[in-house]
Amino acid sequence: MSVGDLIYTDTEEQLRASVRDLLADRAPWPAVLARTETAEPVDTDLWRRLAQLGGAGLAVPSTWGGVDASWREAAVVAEELGRAVAPLPFLGHAVATALLLELGDEDLLPAVAAGERTAAVVVRAATAAHENAASVDLRDGRLHGSVPAVLDATTADLLLVRAGDALYAVDAADARVTPAPSLDRTRPIADISFDGAPGTVVASGPAVDEALAKALQIGAVLLAAEQLGLAQRCLEIAVQYLQTRRQFGRLIGEFQALKHRAADVWVRNSGVRAAARYAADCAATDAADLPVAAALAQAAASPAAELAAQECLQLHGGIGFTWELPVHLYLKRAKSSAILLGTADRHRAAIGDLVGIPAVPTEGAAA
Repeated sequence: MSVGDLIYTDTEEQLRASVRDLLADRAPWPAVLARTETAEPVDTDLWRRLAQLGGAGLAVPSTWGGVDASWREAAVVAEELGRAVAPLPFLGHAVATALLLELGDEDLLPAVAAGERTAAVVVRAATAAHENAASVDLRDGRLHGSVPAVLDATTADLLLVRAGDALYAVDAADARVTPAPSLDRTRPIADISFDGAPGTVVASGPAVDEALAKALQIGAVLLAAEQLGLAQRCLEIAVQYLQTRRQFGRLIGEFQALKHRAADVWVRNSGVRAAARYAADCAATDAADLPVAAALAQAAASPAAELAAQECLQLHGGIGFTWELPVHLYLKRAKSSAILLGTADRHRAAIGDLVGIPAVPTEGAAA
């Protein structure tokens, strides 16, 4: 891969413009904020509209009802959703789509790729690709068990859950889905219980674990792209404020200390963009470097998004956390995303294992 491959193509920029226009029209931040205070924080109408534009099945081949694009294009959509803190189940649905795609499923993929069915993978939201995913038990041909804090499960009508060595598809109506408390109201999580739920076998054997790990890696790639979009938007909001707010007879952006803080965010965002773009390209090309690239992108993106949101709030002073501005929405999304699909520390540890660097013993640990 060359440096030129990191640059967005004309097609990707056109896709970005379409999604940004849609979100500006249907999900301006005051509407997002108002929705978080309702019982239905996810905008299902907007999700259907995005699906009609192909957003639900970008990486799925056209023979299975998809757009026949790739995870690079999906990452561009994720960036725009991060910029708008859009209340959509895109990330959870994308992980489920990747899982079905890896398993070569021909029965569920067409409806999932078209957005006719919204899917979620039943694992804890914090599960990373290199960790053992939670599972439930199969007894007497029925599914039993529970999994807490499942990503984007409140709006899913199709649940994919591992039991034993098999992956099952379950109608959400046959499970108990209980919304769980979440700092980020724009992206709900839910506890899911199965009490004798019927399920249909999607696949079985070692291929299930391999496909699940790959799907979570792709989820980490898309999450990094989303965090990049969030961080970039936070920087834009902060710089705009620095260029308009006056104090002591001067624009506050003229103070060098504040310029440096904005510059630090820009530098961090630039590094994340390179890591996230490389990871997206690895996902799109099914490169062998995907596990390392996905972990690297996540290790960089989570702290960068948190920094950008925190600095945006701090540079606004006391009004930063009021309902008059969208900054608190970005900060809550950045904080909650930092523990999704594995924290930055866990991804850094995974990188060490993947590239053969032994962990440094903790000071005071027993010999």
